[in-house]
This record gives sequence, C-alpha cells and structure tokens, in this order.
Amino acid sequence: MCGICGIIRFDGQIVQETPIRKMMQLVKHRGPDDDGVFFEENVGFGFVRLSVIDLSSAGHQPKFSQDERYVILFNGEIYNYLELREELKQEGVVFSTQTDTEVFLNAYIVWGENCMHRFNGMWAVVIYDRQEKSVFAARDRFGIKPFYYIHTDNFFSFCSEIPPLLNLIDKKPKPNNQSIFDFLVFNRTDQIEDTFFEDVKKLQHGHVLKVFGNLDHVKKNNHISESRISIKKWYDLRAKVSQTQGIKNPKEFKELLSSAIDLHLRSDVPVGVCLSGGLDSSSIVSILLEDFNKKEINTFSAVYKKGQIGDETEFIDEYKPYVKNMFFVTPTADSLEKDLLTFIKTHSEPFPGTSPYAQYKVMELAKGKVVVTLDGQGADESLGGYHYFFGFYFKDLLGSGNIIKLSNEIACYLKEHHSFFGVKSFLYFLLPKRLRTKVRVGEKNYLHSNFVNQHQDSNSISGNIYGSKTLKDAFLDHFEYKLEHLLKWEDRNSMSFSIEARVPFLDYRFVEKLLATQSEQKIKKGVTKFILREAMKGILPEKIRLRKDKIGFGTPEDEWFRTPSWQKIIIEILNSESFKNRKLIDHQKAIKQYQKHLSCDINIASEIWKWIHLELWFRMFIDEVNLN
Repeated sequence: MCGICGIIRFDGQIVQETPIRKMMQLVKHRGPDDDGVFFEENVGFGFVRLSVIDLSSAGHQPKFSQDERYVILFNGEIYNYLELREELKQEGVVFSTQTDTEVFLNAYIVWGENCMHRFNGMWAVVIYDRQEKSVFAARDRFGIKPFYYIHTDNFFSFCSEIPPLLNLIDKKPKPNNQSIFDFLVFNRTDQIEDTFFEDVKKLQHGHVLKVFGNLDHVKKNNHISESRISIKKWYDLRAKVSQTQGIKNPKEFKELLSSAIDLHLRSDVPVGVCLSGGLDSSSIVSILLEDFNKKEINTFSAVYKKGQIGDETEFIDEYKPYVKNMFFVTPTADSLEKDLLTFIKTHSEPFPGTSPYAQYKVMELAKGKVVVTLDGQGADESLGGYHYFFGFYFKDLLGSGNIIKLSNEIACYLKEHHSFFGVKSFLYFLLPKRLRTKVRVGEKNYLHSNFVNQHQDSNSISGNIYGSKTLKDAFLDHFEYKLEHLLKWEDRNSMSFSIEARVPFLDYRFVEKLLATQSEQKIKKGVTKFILREAMKGILPEKIRLRKDKIGFGTPEDEWFRTPSWQKIIIEILNSESFKNRKLIDHQKAIKQYQKHLSCDINIASEIWKWIHLELWFRMFIDEVNLN
C-alpha cells in the first residue's frame, strides 16, 4: 500500500525532480517506510511505500522488469499473488523478490492487459514502457484504490490524492459546480469521473488509461492534446454477473465469504478489524474466530454514551468474552472541532455527514497497533443494506406484476420496521427522472434558485442511481455509481494514519456470484441481508444477527451542532461574506433552519455539516491554496 505520482511532459521539456519530490512529500503519510523516484527525459515518477508484503528493501519502487524495459508504480495488494507467482514460474519467469508488485509486472509482460482479470485485489498501477514511450495505468474493479490526474496541452500528471496535483496548475483552482450541486442535493459524490475541481479528474474504477509521450505517435492527429491519452473500460460487472451462477444456499455464501477473508489476511504485518457492531464487520470478526481461531485479533470501535445516536456498545460487547484485544474511541464535539481543519484537508473534497469522522478516529486509534485493517464495506451495496433498497424491491415486484407478493412484502416491512421510509422510497423511485430531481431540490429549499436552474437538469444521479427498474439493477447501479465515494473516504481516513484498509466483501468472486443471486435471498419478508443472516446462524451472536436497524460508524452530530462552541462556528460561517457571496446557499434561510435545529424542532445535522464543510473547503482549496 503506497502513494504514487508522476508527470509526463508533451512540450519537449524534461521532468524536474523538485515538483515530483514536492508531490511525494504531500502524500508521505501514505508511505512512511521508503520512497523512490524515476526520471527519463519527459517522464518522472515518485513513490512512497507502506511496507505490508515482503518488508525487505526488495519491495522498493519504482521497480524495473528484468530487462529494464518496463518500470512499475504499484499501489495496492494482489491477494492471490502466491498462486499467480507459481503460474508465472511455469511460464519461465524468474523472480527476485517476494512482492506482489513483481507478480503484477511480470503478469503484465506475459499476459498483457488481460492479466488483471486474473487478479484478486485492489490497485492503482502505472507501467512505463521505455521502448514504446507509453504509459499504462489502471484501477481495480470497484475503485478501492484512487487515481487522480490532470491533462493539459503541455503535460499529464497523476497522483493518489488531489492536493499534490493542484500545485501543478498554473492558475487558481476552479470549483466544479455540478459536483457541488450533486453533493448538496443528493448527498452523492464520485459517481462519474469528475471531482470537486474542474481541472482534476479521476480514472473510473475498472478502467485503463494510456498516455503516449512520443509525439511521433500522435502527430497525425490535429487534436494532439486529445490523442495523447486514451481511456477504456476493462472490467464490465454487468457482463460478468450475467455469465455467473448465483449463490445456491447459505452454506455456499459462508464458504465464499470465509475464502475471501482468508485471502485478505495475507500480510507480513499485524492485521485488525474495524468493528462497528453491525452485521457486516461483526460477520468478519465471527468468521475470524470460528474459522481461523484468531482470538488475538485487534478490533477498533467508535462508541458513545448510552442512548446517543451512533452508539453500538451493546452489540460490540458481544465479543468481549472472545476477543482479547478490543480498543475503543469516543469522538466528541470537542474532538471534531479540534480536528476540523486537518480532517477537511485530509479528504480534500466535501462529503455529507460526519460518519467518516468516526472512521477517521477509529483509524487514528489503530495506528501503531496494526498496519492493516479489515471492514465490511461493500456488503450494503450487494445485500440491500440500505432501507431505500426496499423501494427498489417494491418497484421490481410492481413491474413484474406480482401484486400479491408486493402487498405481502409491504405489510412485512411495516410490521418489522414501523416506518414508512421504504414505501416513500418506492413512490419516489416511480417518479419520472426530472421529478425525482425536483423533489430532492424541493427538500433543499435553502439553495439559490440560479444555482439550481443551472445544474438540476445535468445531474446524472436521479437517472443512474435512482432510476433502476429492478432490485438487481439497483445493486449493479450502486456498484457502478455509488460505492466509490465510500471507498474514497475509507482510503483517505486509513492512509492518513499509514494504515492499509482491506474490504473482503469486495472480493470479486464473492461480488459477482452474490449479484447474480436471486433478489429474495437478499430482501425477504421485510428483512435485509437475508442470506447473510441465514449463513451466520450459530456463528454470529443472535443479538447482532437478528438486529434490523442500521447505524454503521454513525455520530451524535445533531447534539454536537447544538453545543455553544459549535453554535459559534456555524453562525460565523453562515454570516460570513464569503459564504453569502458564493451564491450557492441562501444564508438567511440556512440560519432559520439552524435555529429550528437548535430548538430541537428538526434534525438537519447533515445539512449543517454540508454547509460548513463546503465553506471551509472553499476557503482552504479554492480561495487560498496553501497545501504545504
């Protein structure tokens, strides 16, 4: 697990060492154990290493192929590298290290780009062909590891994080207002290649990018800047799922999940688990205890006072008789205030709600105790963990004409959850695309009308995420357009403390088979994650296995934003000239809403967080860029 960066120039100039070193310095938290550079004419690479597999100096990067034709920068892990290593040996490959990086490079040389279909892991990789003067870059199937870039007439530059790239722009960074609109209205980010910065893009998950640094390759094309890069999709989840047989029964589910966890344990450094107390992370801990006898495993949890939103102590405590090393942290209003600017700088892009802060504090807690963590990210998207998935399920049943089953499922939902949220979601998903946007905009009555008019018709969310016709389509659309922002937040939180976060529920073998599994194995009689609950009988504590609520790494942010110190911060921001002049949010309407929150008439903590986070992001990254 590492940080990578580089510059490829198109203007005939050589790449200087100073800007590469500066980029490396800004991502040093991603790799405190080693670093390396490579320079050759118009190409310059930088690398910082977090040692996880083969801790020796043999893991140094950039790494050369045996004939020195290829140079690789690799951020991630290939969990099945041992098996692939043996296959490559049969092809005559001789290895000089025990690293998965060397396996990746030789697999690329022997099998070409198709090698990635053999990999089980997470990666953002760059391989430079010194003979062809071309760069190959790729991301893993689901976007677990990041890859950002800027592309101008004079150069192409990439990095594991955004801030180092901003220093290369010869003008003031511009905000991407469509991304801001999507964030404020839909609470969504990262659904397409755009970032919050107009000049910075991200390579989409499951995509390959090629850069041609040799001008002879592109002189035929008048649009030289455009022809220097090409991007294509290498992994098509929908196609894979359509060719895959679903999971037959709970026993097969359990075996697949156990196999995924087993692979994700491969490490030469200590491994721990981020334990929230929910079904997913608890299932990981239970399998570690049941199948691998990992009683010495370290767990890390965020807890609060009894009765506070986000507190899952009663569920986490189910493991106290079995797990020897359990660690706890309690995020507070004061700690968030203290960490605020560092936390915003760490993420470099706004996000809705303070749940990522709880995870941030959990990773801070884990630092120095483990180098690798496992958690349950991805299970909600494949098992229907969010309650609005009931809306997709009801829509699916209506579309198939199964009215009797629809009526029964709605009745079961109401009986189990005593909530109309799933039914409201159902009605919302039945609306035409344009009306779905208008409904969400109407809920955010604090937005300036001009801002809304400019961006409401160009959003991709109301169609791509909320327009799914069936429950199966909804799962696929969530992997395509929704999952990645959660993975991004986890990457920033973990890597800021030099920790590698692993997500066994995103083992591609498991995902493909699970998404091919019938919908009623995921939602049934008002219960989500049905097959997981069945598979974990006798393994998961019943108190957790049968719970119906969902919290995750939640926080009591509603209480936090009523404290005197936070009132001062929020009022100052809402009344500031910079906030008013952005013409995004009507400050008077925002203040009125905040006053209602203070009097406990409403709970709009997530909206309040978006207002203050967005304004502080503007001040830090747009108004005055000072990232050193």
